[in-house]
Amino acid sequence: MTTAISRRERRISPVFLGLVAIMAVSGWAVWTDYSSSPGFAVFLFVVSGWVVSLCLHEYAHARTALHGGDLSIESKGYLTLNPLKYTHVALSIVLPVIFVIMGGIGLPGGAVFIERHRIRGRWRHSLISAAGPLTNVLFAAALTAPFWLGGAGQVPLVFRFALAFLALLQVTAAILNFLPVPGLDGYGVIEPWLSHRVRRQVEPYAPFGLLAVFGILWIPEVNQVFFDAVDAIMRGLGVTPFETYFGQEFFRFWQGAPQFPGISS
Repeated sequence: MTTAISRRERRISPVFLGLVAIMAVSGWAVWTDYSSSPGFAVFLFVVSGWVVSLCLHEYAHARTALHGGDLSIESKGYLTLNPLKYTHVALSIVLPVIFVIMGGIGLPGGAVFIERHRIRGRWRHSLISAAGPLTNVLFAAALTAPFWLGGAGQVPLVFRFALAFLALLQVTAAILNFLPVPGLDGYGVIEPWLSHRVRRQVEPYAPFGLLAVFGILWIPEVNQVFFDAVDAIMRGLGVTPFETYFGQEFFRFWQGAPQFPGISS
């Protein structure tokens, strides 16, 4: 009986499989130019791909915590990759998607609930926090593989734009998540190495860390420095600002088709 329950709690959720299916079908529509509205197809591809990456991000936290000693992870359903199982669906899924639509930023969301008292060893605590943003790094590397492998020229243009924009979201999410700000994964990496007094002083500010980061990004000078760093990383992966720009332009299908030579409106 216990084995049957364990298998059910590890089985991939139909909700996640549905998201992957939407990503695959919309990606096919963009690749083949099948959709009468390429912008809407790009929108579906990017949003579904972004939510899939959020699920994988949280799964990485959960899986690492399970191996670190928190056996309660299984019963919470986190290993099913079902976004509805997260403790804060609005913070983990809804809010990040809204940020993507509003500003084209992969802002990190909430996290799975990990019973930290079950984890032994500071390195394990740090690894659990780092596992999520490292997943975004790997996802970005996979999405940009055609670019840094020199095969981007074989990829249909609009699909290439969509890949570039989705990869940019992964890069922004990784950078922001690794910031040593209370409430974000970067702080979770260093927290086990801080003194008990410092951790106790910082703890009350953790719920406001994400809002503080979002507010600071609205400062033009900070925003410029941040996106200069993102562009530098994207260039290192073989992606140009031209490609990410048009990826976002197609994503915003409600503004109309972007004016680009060779692309049908």
